[in-house]
Amino acid sequence: MSAASLVGMDIAYRRGARDALAGASLAIWSGEIVALLGANGSGKTTLLRILMGFLAPAGGRVLLDGAPIEKLGRRAIARKIAYVAQNHAAPFPYLVRDVVALGRLPHSGWRPGASAHEEPHVDEALRRLRISHLADRPYTEISGGERQLAMLGRALAQGAEILVLDEPMTGLDYGAQLRLIALLRGLAAEARGIVMTTHHPEHAHWASDRVAFLEKGRIAEQGPPDEVLTAAAIERLYGVKVDTLETDTGRRLFGPREHGSW
Repeated sequence: MSAASLVGMDIAYRRGARDALAGASLAIWSGEIVALLGANGSGKTTLLRILMGFLAPAGGRVLLDGAPIEKLGRRAIARKIAYVAQNHAAPFPYLVRDVVALGRLPHSGWRPGASAHEEPHVDEALRRLRISHLADRPYTEISGGERQLAMLGRALAQGAEILVLDEPMTGLDYGAQLRLIALLRGLAAEARGIVMTTHHPEHAHWASDRVAFLEKGRIAEQGPPDEVLTAAAIERLYGVKVDTLETDTGRRLFGPREHGSW
């Protein structure tokens, strides 16, 4: 897989009279996972949508492999970037296999005979997400967490070099969350670049190579998780006091310092 990069520089965006983003800069490179943290309303989803070309920034620019993203067609972008939103509707009872197969459209289009050629990619995505047993079930009849895994499977089947994941742990049970972290680490080792938003500092510490804090419309701080994910940073970001605990294996845990005083 070739090296890939997605770079947003000095991104500005206004929502009504309010600056949703005011000079935010973020880069995602092949082989690394970036965790983006910020309080509700800080502009995380807006930044991701601008990085993918879904929204046009009021200022700044976005480069995909060095090319201005607004110069690229949607199909070209979809071959490079796969997206999983934090919310998704289920209007039709497609089979899970068919939902995952939608990830192949940037490559196959709707040409006759394409489905047989794309089946190995779909089967591999189902296998890696451990949802092969759901393949022939209607998407509307599985749990919210299982639907999230199907959406992740669709992104995986897409074969994109960059994965943009907006709160990918939504609806997943604890075991599925840990398995997904392991999968993301494996995908990064395969030279994919990954950016994910999360409200769980532990996930950011366990999964990412770099953590970025979005505050007041800007990336206020970023760096290796061991360096930037501190109790002081969490208090500044979320307004709560926490304690940290280092495990024997180097994992960092966060817990409330004072119960009932938030």
